[in-house]
Amino acid sequence: MGGGEIEKSENFELGRKIGFLIAKEGWILLNGGRNSGIMEATAMGAKEAGGLTIGILPGDDLSWASRYIDIPILTGIGYARNYINVQTSEVVVALPGRSGTISEIALALNIGKKVISLKFELGELFKRYEKEEQLIYANNPEDVITLIKDILEKKKGWEI
Repeated sequence: MGGGEIEKSENFELGRKIGFLIAKEGWILLNGGRNSGIMEATAMGAKEAGGLTIGILPGDDLSWASRYIDIPILTGIGYARNYINVQTSEVVVALPGRSGTISEIALALNIGKKVISLKFELGELFKRYEKEEQLIYANNPEDVITLIKDILEKKKGWEI
C-alpha cells in the first residue's frame, strides 16, 4: 500500500524494488491497481520480475488501471475498496502515502493483519501496534522480504 502521488522519486524506486522482490519470491502482488504512485511502481517492479499482479480499483473505469496490472478488479466502491485490499492480503506492506494509505494501515491493524512499514513513519498513534509487534518498521526492501518470510513461516500451513 502507498500513495497515489509520489513526492520523491526515491519512493517510486522503493515501490518498484519491493514489487520486484515480491514477484521474485513467487508471491502475487495485490495493490490498489491505479496507474499512478506506489501502485504503478510496485506493479511495474513485479512485472519486471515476471510476477502476477492484481489491482483492486476504486471505480468502474478500466482506464484507471495500471498497464502493469494483470487482473484489474473494478469495484465501483471508492475508498471502501481499501478493506478488500487489506482483507485479501496475507501481510500489508506500507510505503509512504497520505490519508488513503493510513486508512489501509488502520484497517489492517484493526483486523489483526501484520503491517510492515517501509520508510513511512506513522507516529504516536500507532506506537501500541509497534509494541505488540503487529506493526513492524523496515529500512529497505530486502528487510521487508525477510520479515514477510518470518511472518508467513509462523502461520500454520505455510511453507516458504
